[in-house]
Amino acid sequence: MKIVVTGGAGFIGSNFVHFQVEHHPEDQIVVLDKLTYAGNLPNIQTLIDDGKIRFVQGDIADYDFVEQFFATEKPDAVINFAAETHVDRSILEPDIFVKTNIVGTHNLLMASRAHGVKRFHQVSTDEVYGDLGDGSSDLFTEETPFAPNCPYAAAKAAADMLIRAYVQTYRFPATVSHCSNNYGPYQFTEKLIPYFFRAASEGNPLPIYGDGKNVRDWLYVTDHCRALDMILRSEKIGEVYNIGGNTERNNLQIAELILNFLGKDPQMIRFVEDRQAHDRRYAIDASKIRRELGWEPQVKFEDGIKMTFQWYHDHQDWVKATEDRLLNFIKEKQP
Repeated sequence: MKIVVTGGAGFIGSNFVHFQVEHHPEDQIVVLDKLTYAGNLPNIQTLIDDGKIRFVQGDIADYDFVEQFFATEKPDAVINFAAETHVDRSILEPDIFVKTNIVGTHNLLMASRAHGVKRFHQVSTDEVYGDLGDGSSDLFTEETPFAPNCPYAAAKAAADMLIRAYVQTYRFPATVSHCSNNYGPYQFTEKLIPYFFRAASEGNPLPIYGDGKNVRDWLYVTDHCRALDMILRSEKIGEVYNIGGNTERNNLQIAELILNFLGKDPQMIRFVEDRQAHDRRYAIDASKIRRELGWEPQVKFEDGIKMTFQWYHDHQDWVKATEDRLLNFIKEKQP
């Protein structure tokens, strides 16, 4: 099978590429990535150098490029990780999120349909469901209505609805998954865990929005990749699956874990003004994918978080290089 992995140089995408090469070496993998500030070619460079995958740089928001790419590659399957994902940035620059997450996804759908793609999977987020709120014991199911509260989540929800429309209107062979917060190797340094880990390692304060009690469900990235692989290779068409780790932790608890791992003073935590549209709690009901595909998370949070901390500790050159890229991106944005 020939699989196009869009956004395959990013965090989850690159982990998925490594997973595919390890578990399905018979398949052809073509990574398509724009290499924005968060797309990191070193994440997959060894696989490129060894000839195990091919890489093409390009923008899914450019339909002429996408059309030519599909005409040349003729993939059997497409899995779409390509997206702008940072919530804070979506509040500052929502137009970029609309362009990539909505227009880009639709370009992929049009080209996939035109060129006979047999399977298309959209990697989405639990943020499309909105906020469960304080004190709730509810969980997001696949039937939970969409209620996005930030531009990032709204753009992902819109893309999900386009895919639903293509399935219903054209019987297009697509599926969608909504995952909870991922953690693990190769996560870009602007995200919570690597950002806090870097700050604490350098002796800098850890800024926590509000009271730090915003709760997220945490999922080790390899468990997510295994779930995606099972969906992509299943005979299910038009289905939506929630993928979660059944591990709820708030931001303050994550910060404390990092400080404890590094032997740092808990007083390094600094509470700062809360961000706009900061949802209080997300939690996933993953019973459908367990029931239909037999998926279960295999990595316990206590083990996964230690492996993650150790990976960042052992890959300081990677951390420094990605931090420099982020700083350069921020400088370019300044007037």
